Amino acid sequence: MAGPMDAAERMALTLTRNGMQRMTARVLCALLFADQETITAGEIAERLGVSAGSVSGALKMLQPVGLIERVPVPGSRREHYRFPDDGWPTLMSAQNEVVGAMLRAAEEGVESTGEDSVAGRRLAEMRDFYRYLLRELPRLMDVWRAERGLPREE
Repeated sequence: MAGPMDAAERMALTLTRNGMQRMTARVLCALLFADQETITAGEIAERLGVSAGSVSGALKMLQPVGLIERVPVPGSRREHYRFPDDGWPTLMSAQNEVVGAMLRAAEEGVESTGEDSVAGRRLAEMRDFYRYLLRELPRLMDVWRAERGLPREE
């Protein structure tokens, strides 16, 4: 039977095949499979056998979408990271900075091209999709939390 590191690498490969950058996927999986609450960038780099710089870049990609968070550790001068308890719901929620950024980009695109142009119609569809997501995701997250017995988010 394969160990956790093998499973982590297979999961990272699956994420990579589905659009995530390779190092970002490997760093995410290192966090998911870590058998400790927090981990430093240096520890991730050591586990993966990669440079601290490549880990740093991956961490910067994961933070805005809510898949990692920086946490203070008393007595440590190093940055510690963890996979948040609500990581997956955050990824699919209005808290995801990427969803909001995509909406803003689509709105700007429609404004610059005009909604009646060919490009404007495509961009309006994108804008409407992200508006819909931002409107419906809170309800969906409430259902998720209710099914898990968690309190509703305020």
